[in-house]
Amino acid sequence: MSLRQIASLVGVPDKPQIVKHHLLQLEKAGLIQLDLKAGVVKPVSTGYHQKQAINFFYSIPIVGAANCGPAQIVAEECVEGYLKVSAKMLPRKKQGLYIIVADGPSMNRAEVHDGLTIEDGDYVLVDSNYSIRKNGDIVVAVIDGLATIKHYREDKENNRIVLEADSTEKFLPIFIHEDDDFVVSGKVIDVIKKA
Repeated sequence: MSLRQIASLVGVPDKPQIVKHHLLQLEKAGLIQLDLKAGVVKPVSTGYHQKQAINFFYSIPIVGAANCGPAQIVAEECVEGYLKVSAKMLPRKKQGLYIIVADGPSMNRAEVHDGLTIEDGDYVLVDSNYSIRKNGDIVVAVIDGLATIKHYREDKENNRIVLEADSTEKFLPIFIHEDDDFVVSGKVIDVIKKA
């Protein structure tokens, strides 16, 4: 359909530029695939889509922010948008990935991949299918509904889990008992640096 035809359908027949603006915003958010010259407007579901038959991209959901400091940011399950990421930047298994925005400096020395560290505002790529917890893994943990990014460590001697910062600043560890309201929602597998 043309922009003018869509404008007529949504009740603004003389304003196709409004339709174009909103379509471009939806494309920026990763919710549609748009090619105005070819007249193509397709919804994008989470996961794989192909652009121009050469480059492969995935739309990874951004599910909010996680604190890189004391756990103070409320974890929300709602998707705030989608980040288009080249398949070349992602692991082979692409199901169960999500992005969370780092907030704070408590992991600014933690090397995730190829020397990349987690700094305030970075997009942190998380694998939600993570099931085998290992000491030293960088995880997104939700404690009493609050999200945080930390190193995971089991302290079997004292029957607890310890979440530790890795920062140029001083942050105290978080000690968790197995009966606490606590869940590891995924393992950090990469960082996409903020622009």
